[in-house]
Amino acid sequence: MVKITDVARQAGVSPSTVSYALSGKRPISEETRRRVAEAIRELGYRPHAGARALASSRSNVLALVVPLRAGIHVPVVMQFAVSVVTTARRYDHDVLLLTQEEGDDGLRRVADTALVDALIVMDVQLHDARLGLLRSLERPSVMIGFPAEATGLTCIDLDFMAAGEACVEHLARLGHRTLALVGSPPEVYLRQTAFAQRVVQGFTAAADRSGLASSVHPCEASPAAARLVAEQLLREQPALTGVVVHNEPIVEPLIDAFEQLGLRVPGDLSVTAICPDELAESVRVPVTSVSLPSAEVGERAVQLLMKKLGGGAVPEATLLPPRLTERASTAPRTLA
Repeated sequence: MVKITDVARQAGVSPSTVSYALSGKRPISEETRRRVAEAIRELGYRPHAGARALASSRSNVLALVVPLRAGIHVPVVMQFAVSVVTTARRYDHDVLLLTQEEGDDGLRRVADTALVDALIVMDVQLHDARLGLLRSLERPSVMIGFPAEATGLTCIDLDFMAAGEACVEHLARLGHRTLALVGSPPEVYLRQTAFAQRVVQGFTAAADRSGLASSVHPCEASPAAARLVAEQLLREQPALTGVVVHNEPIVEPLIDAFEQLGLRVPGDLSVTAICPDELAESVRVPVTSVSLPSAEVGERAVQLLMKKLGGGAVPEATLLPPRLTERASTAPRTLA
């Protein structure tokens, strides 16, 4: 392992001079700084994390707070986490992943120590109990998600309300007049999880504007639950010809259930979804979908945080517009 003394010897300076060049605590000449930088590059020296923290009063660690609550689809959450981690590494930061449901206590415990420099918070509720603490912390934070009242916070996410609207508007353009939203598991709505609530708001508002018949159905993330919802929809809405799915694990099971009940997709029933592109493309009948931009959201959340750590100004709200891709699961409504 390369040590600071090796860098000093290579650059022809004292170890303390190398330390000052790294920390900026004392002025050194540009020529000396250049020699130290060249020695660091040639030797591949990386300061010890503890030494960096002492020199800069920073840990170079970000906290990613994502409580794995009931109803959360872990594979999608991990896509966000991977994006945060890989982007943080480009800024020479590591990521501490906090998955326990600890509310204010867990956040305060981490924020009151020197463990992390800043926080990224996920699984945001409309009336999130953590908001007061996040507003009061000296450490900067970014929320992936929008609470009902976001003033004084930095938030970024897909515009889920617009995503719900986009799915309805696509189906309406194809002539569909009776729609259903098959949504997240019931506990997600009971917690008033922000992204799920926004989809319902957008779906309902767009359907009402177009004069469409519509209904919303929470659904557990299992094939058996998908079958029950399909049966309920056909029993209660016999004129149903369009479905929006916002529940990744049941996209394909729901299509299978409808087809087992005698409806062809898209001949009799058009299906759209809000989900990752790779899921929409992998289904037996590729699904028209609004993409879930987890990589972009995670990357931009870290970029916002880095700018805040550097003292820069950032927008309070960053909403990514929905992108709908047409695939084989939607078609014009067939007139009886």
